[in-house]
Amino acid sequence: MSDSAVAGHPVASPYDDGPIRLLTAATVFWGVVGFLVGVIIAFQLAFPELNLNEPWTTFGRLRPVHTSGVIFGFGGNALIATSLYVVQRTCRARLFGGEEAGYFLFFGYQLFLVMAAWGYINGVTQGREYAEPEWYVDLWLTVVWVVYLVVFMGTIMKRREPHIYVANWFYLAFIVTIAMLHIVNNLAVPVSWTGAKSYSLFAGVQDALTQWWYGHNAVGFFLTAGFLGIMYYFIPKQAERPVYSYRLSIIHFWSLIFLYIWAGPHHLHYTALPDWAQTLGMTFSVMLWMPSWGGMINGIMTLSGAWDKLRTDPVLRFLVTSVAFYGMSTFEGPLMSVKPVNALSHYTDWTIGHVHSGALGWVAFISFGAVYFLVPKLWGATRLYSVKLVSLHFWISTMGIVLYITAMWISGIMQGLMWRSYDQLGFLQYSFVETVAAMHPFYVIRAFGGVLFLIGALIMVYNLIRTARGEIRDEKIVLRGPAAHRLPAE
Repeated sequence: MSDSAVAGHPVASPYDDGPIRLLTAATVFWGVVGFLVGVIIAFQLAFPELNLNEPWTTFGRLRPVHTSGVIFGFGGNALIATSLYVVQRTCRARLFGGEEAGYFLFFGYQLFLVMAAWGYINGVTQGREYAEPEWYVDLWLTVVWVVYLVVFMGTIMKRREPHIYVANWFYLAFIVTIAMLHIVNNLAVPVSWTGAKSYSLFAGVQDALTQWWYGHNAVGFFLTAGFLGIMYYFIPKQAERPVYSYRLSIIHFWSLIFLYIWAGPHHLHYTALPDWAQTLGMTFSVMLWMPSWGGMINGIMTLSGAWDKLRTDPVLRFLVTSVAFYGMSTFEGPLMSVKPVNALSHYTDWTIGHVHSGALGWVAFISFGAVYFLVPKLWGATRLYSVKLVSLHFWISTMGIVLYITAMWISGIMQGLMWRSYDQLGFLQYSFVETVAAMHPFYVIRAFGGVLFLIGALIMVYNLIRTARGEIRDEKIVLRGPAAHRLPAE
């Protein structure tokens, strides 16, 4: 960042940062939208009478708005923004195609998100597991994604730095694999060129396997590999320490890339999928535990010699806590893929708790840390408006996650146990309605956990807006021990 930059104004940078500023703002916008819709549908589950204005704002229509808004809106914009920021700095080269290509990526991707959300609310989807948008939306996303690949790969090819930093390996794997997954999973024949309806090329168990090959590897490459790219750049930058082990990062990369692609069938235990395919998915899922924890150890141990920074730097706290959640989720996932455990957990809220410990704790937290890092750099601020507000955001969001995932863990295990309870005559002991009634208090707790997480995000929005304006709050943090210091007031 230029030392002569004026606070509150875009920085005179040797790189193409204009599109990155827009993508960073879009990350925050879609995050708030996704979290808000998530809170709404959580309360709709707890209190069904809140399913108003049928059918447009019912749970069935809003649920894919929430999932796509958070995953592709919040997470996707975070990945594109950070990848374009990181690839330029680590390659010492401007974007291939210049800012024009970056702006096309921004506007093209936002158009995809709006078209998808409009389709969800109006019931225009393929009606499959992930409520994928219809064929014309898929085609447009393909165009945007190809441009993304060309821009990213072209920037690497024109690099002035001979070494390709490991974060770029993870970003590139994410971009290439998501392209492959998207194209194969969405192969469809439109009924007409003027109509929205299409039919998938797959059917039956082949369709289910294709969807979970897509679904689990969307987790593996969109929500894991891409965000590991964020981890490998932003934790060392924020901690001002080199990566703990560069050799381990390469082992982490290749083992993760090879193993993850085979794990999808574990979502189809005890179905019509052949047993050998189920066992294959389970085996590779268990094997994934090792490289995942290798990456977690690499991220956390990067703080060697800088552990005291966690006391005073809440941005670093977001980044490191996210890696801890990554480790927890990548232990729980392989555990849940084991057939006897899966017999209890599958189709229950335990799965929802597992997904959200990864989505909120890993994906959202590391995105928050990256956004807090980027905004002062991109808008020329000396530092964040308020470090105390970052800390407040961290603790409120952490409380929200704890409420959410513990409620879903308890609810899910209770659900599974009630479904398999028999009386002395061999009949089911509980009806399905009784299990739903028993889950009600946990749904209420989950909803309030979501409210806390949303409040934390709104605190972040306020903090970032004041930061972008160049404002700085004079703060004094009182600490006990040698780390006590006063934050700079400039």
